[in-house]
Amino acid sequence: MESATPVIVAIDGPAGTGKSSTSKAVAAQLGLSYLDTGAQYRAITWWMVSNGIDIDDPSAVAAAAGKPEIVSGTDPQGPTITVDGVDVAGPIRTQEVSSQVSAVSAVPEVRTRITELQRSIAASAEQGIVVEGRDIGTTVLPDADLKIFLTASPEARAARRSGELKGSDVHSTREALIKRDAADSSRKASPLAKADDAVEVDTTELTLAQVIECVVTLVEEKRAGK
Repeated sequence: MESATPVIVAIDGPAGTGKSSTSKAVAAQLGLSYLDTGAQYRAITWWMVSNGIDIDDPSAVAAAAGKPEIVSGTDPQGPTITVDGVDVAGPIRTQEVSSQVSAVSAVPEVRTRITELQRSIAASAEQGIVVEGRDIGTTVLPDADLKIFLTASPEARAARRSGELKGSDVHSTREALIKRDAADSSRKASPLAKADDAVEVDTTELTLAQVIECVVTLVEEKRAGK
């Protein structure tokens, strides 16, 4: 197989739209690297919580933003993330981290630090990369070859997310998602927003396989045209 043209794909959208599952599958299918930017924000939040930084004090968070060493493995079949050499793939998914990540990621110094990290990872991906998050197409990689914005109804997203968080209540999950959307969309630093040139894909009525197929087709079309 001749090596295909490297392509940088930005996939944005709110939580519960299928970003991670879609991005990983598309990257694996097309031989691209994969980066979960949300995991990086969770990782720095985990470090702040673990080191007793007052999350409610933006200046304390800003002062500590440069301290942890965050390393992301970009193999879509088994993405990894470490902080100061410690595997944090499990700990960053706890409710404690989930409830604090919006506050930490709203601090401009944190966003600057993580954005630089994301750009360097994307630039070094020789075959190309799928990068998923909330501000990839607008802020992190505005020159990405292809930008996709996934959406879904709050009900569909809550059902998926509560399925992931086994046994959680759909109603409370929906409320938490809506609250998270509001926090992410209204923050001053790089809010959640759809890039003007992004392709919007509404996943409400689609199966995961259909979403993956749709995105793979978009990437292949983009590669063919490069």
